[in-house]
Amino acid sequence: MNAVVGPAALGPVPAERLLDHIQPGTDVIAPILAGEPESLVDALEAGNERLSHVRIHKMDPYRDRAYIRGQFRDRLRHVDYYLGPGSRQAYWDRACDLVPNHFSEMPRLLRENTGNRIVIAGASLPDKHGYFSLGTNADYCAAFIGEAPFFLEANHQMPRTHGLNQIHISQVAGWTEVNRPLYERHNMGDDPRDRAIAEHIVDRIPDGACVQFGIGKTPDKVAELLCGHCGLGVHTEVFSDGLMRLVRSGAATGEGKRQQRGKHVTTFCLGSRELYDWLDDNPAVMLMPVDLTNDPRRIAEERNVVSINATTEVDLMGQAASETIAGRYWSSSGGQTDFARGAMYSEGGQAFLVTHAATSAGRSRIRVQLTPGSVVTTLKNTVDHVVTEHGVARLRGKSLRERAKALIAIAAPEHREELTRGAEAAGLM
Repeated sequence: MNAVVGPAALGPVPAERLLDHIQPGTDVIAPILAGEPESLVDALEAGNERLSHVRIHKMDPYRDRAYIRGQFRDRLRHVDYYLGPGSRQAYWDRACDLVPNHFSEMPRLLRENTGNRIVIAGASLPDKHGYFSLGTNADYCAAFIGEAPFFLEANHQMPRTHGLNQIHISQVAGWTEVNRPLYERHNMGDDPRDRAIAEHIVDRIPDGACVQFGIGKTPDKVAELLCGHCGLGVHTEVFSDGLMRLVRSGAATGEGKRQQRGKHVTTFCLGSRELYDWLDDNPAVMLMPVDLTNDPRRIAEERNVVSINATTEVDLMGQAASETIAGRYWSSSGGQTDFARGAMYSEGGQAFLVTHAATSAGRSRIRVQLTPGSVVTTLKNTVDHVVTEHGVARLRGKSLRERAKALIAIAAPEHREELTRGAEAAGLM
């Protein structure tokens, strides 16, 4: 029996011991959402006087923090790759940075643009073989196993998951032990528009399709309505409560997948405590680094890929702005284009961008031109279908005139006349 070697073999240490591993100019890489090691970030903030030009690289922060608001100036700075509720205002206030990216390219971007790296991450406790699991996450952090030192927050409430997110104690610079609840996200309320959108999509999904769903009420409603299907596969970016229920129903077995047959592949998990308990030691779910799950070339190897993601605005040429709201940055690209392109090249693949036809204020989300300041997330040449509660506009292979006509047909009825006049004035119809 091989003995565990290295400093981490001595057992857990206080979170502030992380500071012993931080040098001037260190680039700290932290995972997305439920994988965030809160005690370790707390320790960096508390010990900020010892730091110099340290950066934390992270996507979608959910917690408002002093370092994200720029309170530690040149000592500790936040670099974001997808704005979340904890960083949106800070970005608007120019207190942190935002780096454009496709989620699939995050490991490469971090390798090319960071230097003295250390990864901090949430994990399950080590098992009898000395292996931690990164639990709810693999994302970009798992890509650095064996490349960079890790300092872990081992949490009694973190599920032990399977896949390429395992790290041996000998590869860990240190670890601390906590027992705290994980971040949860719940889709509250029931909007009839989401059900209408889901009903438009479900009939187009064949048995045996390989599905990818984004986060939100509409994808969860699609998952609910798919429970009568057979032999579905899952190859997704985020694994949610909706997908858990789809697997439980027996509709998703992964039996027809070409890769990881019988496994439900994802790069991170986000949802309820029920989901996290279901994931614990569940060999059917496989977590993989995002440069594998979101690689359009790997996605395209599956047959009948169905990708469903949300957008905030679509113009009459089919350009989709999914990371700005009313021309102001709100999030980032995420993996939307990764899966749109993967579905495009998949045999029988389909990609759907979903949106309510109008905002809560009554403003049309189908626009003659995108709102000034909006950025294009998915190119018009890549967008396949756009879906609102009023129907489906299929755009791939259609002329600009046909696209404009199809999009106007699924706009809110009160806006269609104005959109038609705008399309004629723009020379689209």
